[in-house]
Amino acid sequence: MLPHAYDSAAAGEATGQIRRVLVVDDSQMQRRILCAMLRQWGFEVWQADSGEAALRLCADLLPDAVLSDWMMPGMDGLDFCRRFRALQRDSYGYFILLTSKSDKGEIARGLDAGADDFLTKPVDAGELRARINAGARILAMQRQLSDTLGELRAAYDAVDRDLRQARTIQQALVPQRSRVFGTSRVSLLLKPCGHVGGDLVGMFSHCDRKLGLYSLDVSGHGITSALMTARIAGYLGGDFPDQNIALDRILQGTLFRPPEDVAQRLNARLSADPGVVEYLTMAYAVADLQTGRVDLVQAGHPPPLLLRADGSTEFVGRGGLPIGLIPQARYDRLSLWLKPGDRLLLYSDGITEATLRDGTLLDQDGLRMLARTCQGEGTEYLDDLFWRLTEATRHGARLEDDISAALLEFAPDQRR
Repeated sequence: MLPHAYDSAAAGEATGQIRRVLVVDDSQMQRRILCAMLRQWGFEVWQADSGEAALRLCADLLPDAVLSDWMMPGMDGLDFCRRFRALQRDSYGYFILLTSKSDKGEIARGLDAGADDFLTKPVDAGELRARINAGARILAMQRQLSDTLGELRAAYDAVDRDLRQARTIQQALVPQRSRVFGTSRVSLLLKPCGHVGGDLVGMFSHCDRKLGLYSLDVSGHGITSALMTARIAGYLGGDFPDQNIALDRILQGTLFRPPEDVAQRLNARLSADPGVVEYLTMAYAVADLQTGRVDLVQAGHPPPLLLRADGSTEFVGRGGLPIGLIPQARYDRLSLWLKPGDRLLLYSDGITEATLRDGTLLDQDGLRMLARTCQGEGTEYLDDLFWRLTEATRHGARLEDDISAALLEFAPDQRR
């Protein structure tokens, strides 16, 4: 059962993608006839007289094609085909069953077992060569597809590495999840549904008395939206107050601009950029930590939820236009007063539009109920909110949309 000597150059020219052929037949005469034809055409030929012997050969040999008799004692052609398909190999092996059967049901059995083609005995040389050539074309396409998939996987891996790095960079836009201002505290939650997302939350202050906090949602998902959030983070960053468009530098110091002015300035910048079709919704608030006064603007963002210390709740806001959609858009300011122990929650629509297990949306009433049941303070409260949300949704921990929230817990400094 050693391979016949062959001219490798001639084999490559004659066979294309098929060079090694394994012939399996319990008839010595049939094997001689098939092997003689195949060797004449330049193939490297191996032979076995049973399915068991063929499998032992396949442990060391990976044939490009197999010609196997259907009816053999012991392991028949169907069983051998199934065992052959179960072998671990990187390339595909083309399998031709030799049979005298022509019934459609029997042919279907052969196909189910993994056979690619059939030849009727006695085998005609021209038909055998045609079947081999057809197999060679299929293997050529399979190997070309395999090469293409390999290239695609390499490209995907490169993109995946870049996206993971982009995720790290985007997470750096929220360097602190919680920060204490005097005796009050702001906590943040940011959960993109993919590697990167279009939601952003943040906080900043230049003094102990006032702070700014925001929640925004850029239209769309993915890289483009993430780039927009990075840009907005630069406009509303807390590390470099002189670059923050929400702060006004004057001779006496730095002041917070009115929220509606911040929205209009941001809208003017985004609307003026050619080729940028993305827009964003935003809830932005300026809180006076001594008096409890909060001035906010709602630019197409879900209405903030006011959680009173006495257990009552209220959604605040009048809607408003998204930012970057209409160049001359105007925005209104809304004011409210916090009392000791009150909390103000800014959030994205990834929360209220989350799909529950019954197919309905969480909506504002669902958020109100969820917010009342959450435990803890600061980031613990927000993490509990996120956990309860994922438990209630149809998809569990897999997000359909980015989820973000900013929580202000008001506690006036009694020492002032």
